[in-house]
Amino acid sequence: MIPNCKPQHFSAECPSRLLIDQIADKWSMMVVAVLDAGPLRFNVIKKQLEGVTQKALTQCLRRLERNGLISRQVIAESPVAVQYEITPLGRTLQPPFRALYAWTIAKMPEVESARHAFDRRVARSRR
Repeated sequence: MIPNCKPQHFSAECPSRLLIDQIADKWSMMVVAVLDAGPLRFNVIKKQLEGVTQKALTQCLRRLERNGLISRQVIAESPVAVQYEITPLGRTLQPPFRALYAWTIAKMPEVESARHAFDRRVARSRR
């Protein structure tokens, strides 16, 4: 049973806070995007996510699997391999993630301008 969760309240007891934290972090969003093309092995995913550590990727994949967003399949080869695939539930995240990515690309010039303006204000206030 979900506790009494009110929109825009962000109660500490509301499980939506934990779920948002687990799906909206940078690696989770990128993993879902990388798996859009189909099932991939761990090392292929890692190669496509520049800067992710093995530990961070392993933790991310486990969270996504626990939340039902990806599935993990052990491939009985020599050596044994593991591949990950986005689930139907995970596919429902792709449209909002794509929209967020499109927004970041479209709004990057405005964000950069805001950053520069902020940095100038901070620099002036330190003088």
